[in-house]
Amino acid sequence: MKATDFAASVAREGDTALLELSGEITSAAESGLQGAYAEVRDASVVLLDFAAVDYINSTGIALIVGILAEARRSGQEIRARSLAEHYREIFRITRLSDFMTILDDEGE
Repeated sequence: MKATDFAASVAREGDTALLELSGEITSAAESGLQGAYAEVRDASVVLLDFAAVDYINSTGIALIVGILAEARRSGQEIRARSLAEHYREIFRITRLSDFMTILDDEGE
């Protein structure tokens, strides 16, 4: 199986920033994910869109935890949408869902 390269795009609407994530969130995604998050550190709300994410491993979870820690220190709200059911369960088990709002779909 060929790994899918990670990519992130940034969009803004008012004081909400959207990070559209795609590919695999692994150690190879670190600089791309941190770079995208650096662009939105001034937003009040950051929405992580996982619709095009193929895979998240334990290192990827740790990268997300790092973003949550930074956001918490700065008073920023993190939301997630379009998480596959498998990752929704992992976020619940690892308690990531205690520190971010998980939306059901793009309509929320």
